[in-house]
Amino acid sequence: MSSSARNQASSNPILQLPVLRQFWQRIESLPLPQPEDSVPLRVVVQGLATVGMVALDVAAADSSDGGAMSLWAVPVSAVGAAWSYYRRRKRNIPVKFCIAIGMLLSLAIFFMRIWVERNDTRIALATLLIHLLVFHSFDMPRRKDLGYSAVIGLILIGVAATLSQTLAFAPVLLLFLGLAVPVLMLNYRSQIGLPSPTLRRVHTDIESKRMGWVLLAVLGLGMAIFLMLPRFPGYQIRTFPVSAPISLQEEFNQNQVINSGYVQPGRSGGEGNGSGENQTPTEGAGRLNSQSYYGFNTKINQNLRGTMQPQVVMRIRSQAPGFWRVMAFDRYTGQGWEVSRNQASDVEELERPSWTFRFNLPWSVTLNRSREVVQSFTMVADLPNLIPALHEPKELYFPTNQIAIDTEGGLRSPVPLSEGLTYTVVSAVPYRNRTALRSAPATYPKELANYVELPASTSDYPGGGSAKHRVRQKTLEILARSPNPLNDNYERSLYLAQYLKQNYRIQPDLPFLADGEDLAEAFLTKYEGGYPDHFSTTLTVMLRSIGVPARLVVGFEPGEFNPFTGYYVVRNTDAHAMTEVYFHKYGWFSFDPIPGHPLIPPSIEESSAFGVLQQFWNWIAGWLPSPLTGWLSGTFERIASLLGWAIGWVMGLFTRGWLGLLIGAGLLTGLGFLGWLLWQGWQQWRYQRWLNRLPPMEALYQQMLRWLDNEGFAKPIAQTPLEYAHACHSHYSVHRSKAIYEITDAYVRWRYGGESPDLPYLKQCLQQMQRKTMKSR
Repeated sequence: MSSSARNQASSNPILQLPVLRQFWQRIESLPLPQPEDSVPLRVVVQGLATVGMVALDVAAADSSDGGAMSLWAVPVSAVGAAWSYYRRRKRNIPVKFCIAIGMLLSLAIFFMRIWVERNDTRIALATLLIHLLVFHSFDMPRRKDLGYSAVIGLILIGVAATLSQTLAFAPVLLLFLGLAVPVLMLNYRSQIGLPSPTLRRVHTDIESKRMGWVLLAVLGLGMAIFLMLPRFPGYQIRTFPVSAPISLQEEFNQNQVINSGYVQPGRSGGEGNGSGENQTPTEGAGRLNSQSYYGFNTKINQNLRGTMQPQVVMRIRSQAPGFWRVMAFDRYTGQGWEVSRNQASDVEELERPSWTFRFNLPWSVTLNRSREVVQSFTMVADLPNLIPALHEPKELYFPTNQIAIDTEGGLRSPVPLSEGLTYTVVSAVPYRNRTALRSAPATYPKELANYVELPASTSDYPGGGSAKHRVRQKTLEILARSPNPLNDNYERSLYLAQYLKQNYRIQPDLPFLADGEDLAEAFLTKYEGGYPDHFSTTLTVMLRSIGVPARLVVGFEPGEFNPFTGYYVVRNTDAHAMTEVYFHKYGWFSFDPIPGHPLIPPSIEESSAFGVLQQFWNWIAGWLPSPLTGWLSGTFERIASLLGWAIGWVMGLFTRGWLGLLIGAGLLTGLGFLGWLLWQGWQQWRYQRWLNRLPPMEALYQQMLRWLDNEGFAKPIAQTPLEYAHACHSHYSVHRSKAIYEITDAYVRWRYGGESPDLPYLKQCLQQMQRKTMKSR
């Protein structure tokens, strides 16, 4: 026991206790840890940890989750890092005791948060790591402790990557990479015992030019892997992102749709008079709300004019693109649509258990083959209390205790979808089998009779007959123009949608409809076009007029896919209407007659494991001339089809019994050997090409070095040419050693003395040396 320890023990009455005195003596007898004295290493490690904390805040701001933790953690950890450097040769036992207590408190906070945020624990875990990083910054004297801080920074940047939804995370990631390379370099110098550079000399000692090349190489390789890496669908862990639970302040009215863009009952002016500022009336002529889509309501008015201002409303991570369905309408009013079955008895209220966020939704059983698709939605702007999802949802992970589902399959929330809300949907998306849908019976159940109904009381026009009758006549005329017979509802739906798309125009200056004027008839006969959603309304009415069950469905297009974040960015202007057609025993399928839209909306058939590479090629193709783009696309398609055929043929051999198995194994072995021969030939060609670019003496010397390397006596980098030549005396015969020395001496004289070598004689020496080796073998 040291004298200072004895003095401290004698002066402290607590240490007079035998147990505590022995504990204190044991602590004092432990050797002091070997501290890390490199200031540059400490600075860059602190920078790495700081970037990790800032990245988490940036990513959390993207997803509207978490708080600004770096505002307090960054300066406190910087103070701790400076303090631990100046105290690196002390035991700091009181501080370590306080750190242990703080870590226990952080662990308690973590367990409380993980219960509240049990369906997405990433922020809670990251917060715990930040607390540990701050506490650890006050006690990191050794290089191993600095490594812990660097690893925590790496984990934080990884958590931030899973939270990030925009490219705002990219600059932080590049900065982290820029700091990680010098951290690795300085840490390696410290491990092998090289002297630590000062802050003034660190720029030259770590060779910033070489570090720049390393950064470029890492970025290039990372981007290549990012593009080529397949994205296979499937979540291995059934824990999905969901916001914190929302407590309801009032009773859930499941048959109410809350859309701020519409005049709501009980507000200024009442319902439907349109006196609210920038609000949409539910009847009569009016103006569109510039931000809220008019179709998200139990009753929509299509006698509206105007445009919406583009605004991002949500970001979606999905295993496949698709139409983010919101709701559907079954009753056509002549100038709009409404949900006819919207009473409390028509809308089913669902309640989830308290221990899970999952709602099990009712979904129909059909003959269709389907695929499970998981989607996670994050609201960027306020939306109505309607929950977008791919059709047909079977599980919903939502932060409220209750939701509702209407008779048209639309999901409703007790509260509007506010900015920052996150939820997840698991849908059983059906495959669209054209052959099967064509064979679907033309009959339909009686409960679907309302999907072929049209308004009975519409005004008559000159020429006689009702609007319903004239729409039917026009529909039959169009179908009669088909060059091929249309014998099933699927082909009729396709043909009518394509006909509207090709023969009618979007009319941005469409006048208001007169009272009693039918929208579909005016679209077909009077204006020869209309607003985008009018195309879908007209197609739905045309199909109903010939007895095909159809309804209007509203939702969002897939949006713009960001290949760097993996999110679909959806705007309010992506909202539009489509036509859903019922096929008996197969369910509902959508058709989009709007010009400029795909006739069949994107679905699971369009997903690909290499979707990011496809997005990158689409971006590149946008900058190339059309003929070149077409030629390259055709070439890639032919190569892909050829490879697919070859792989399929080879794999088919393994399914043809023992003979096929042997043939396939022999073929693969032969292909592998051929590939090895080609690789060796390519390597030799590169080597000869490299030698031809060198001066003759340099090429001769390099040939000798390669030959010696193949013989098992490679030249160490640290040896000079003459030192290596002298070392060869103990490994080779006198004649061979003499040839090695003469070639090396001539090389040194040429390289450093400018003397002209006797190349024919030196080449002869090299050839004799190689021939003697062949004879000895």
